[in-house]
Amino acid sequence: MLNWVLGPALMFALAWALLPDLPEYRTGLIIVGLARCIAMVLVCNDLACGDREAAAVLVALNSISQVIAFGALGWFYLEVLPGRLGLSQAALAVSAWDIAGYTLVFLGIPLAAGYASRKLGERRRGRDWYERRFLPKIGPIALYGLLFTIVILFALQGHTIGQRPWDVARIALPLLAYFALMWDGSFLAGQAIGLPYDRTATLAFTAAGNNFELAIAVAVGVFGVTSGQALAGVVGPLVEVPVLVALVYVSLWGRRLFKEPAHAR
Repeated sequence: MLNWVLGPALMFALAWALLPDLPEYRTGLIIVGLARCIAMVLVCNDLACGDREAAAVLVALNSISQVIAFGALGWFYLEVLPGRLGLSQAALAVSAWDIAGYTLVFLGIPLAAGYASRKLGERRRGRDWYERRFLPKIGPIALYGLLFTIVILFALQGHTIGQRPWDVARIALPLLAYFALMWDGSFLAGQAIGLPYDRTATLAFTAAGNNFELAIAVAVGVFGVTSGQALAGVVGPLVEVPVLVALVYVSLWGRRLFKEPAHAR
């Protein structure tokens, strides 16, 4: 519910409230809100001493759900809901099938490749080799790819950024509000319903995190590499990474709010 109901709805509301006059950036942020957490959250969850197994399960479920539902949600939040709410906007030539197609390519293929590599690797060389030798070598490739994409997009958008830095700041504002509301709300909710600290930390980070790689890929594929939607997607990880790292410290500080289990005393 936090990931697929509250998260997209909150980003939609923030984007419309804070960027009513910037439809391209607003659309880019809504796409970001639809792309739910994946690998980056696992790193922050580990640093915050969260439940590693629960985080892995939630990330896997989010990845599969995005392949199935991302196109329909994009169509709903970009075309259907604004019209139902009477929100005026320029007509968007957004096809749910186009969004779904890019999602399938940029997320479905890596998921299938990861599944196949694990099956084949463990069958031929064993789990120990796969997890200790293979994964550490191939793991950084995704990070390098994201950094390369961000650098290229910023190079292409350099003129826009230089001419309108205030627009970039305005893109960052709803993102900051989103992370604060999603993380704080989820952390306090977990503590209120009696979850242990590790599960609460996992809940908070998986609820607040987003799959910016997918958001950037969809924005570039649907709207173009120099579009405002693509720029909004690029600003996303530049805000998310430092914010989530800062929230790791907040999470560790908040650990004192939880009672230690008897076996840990």
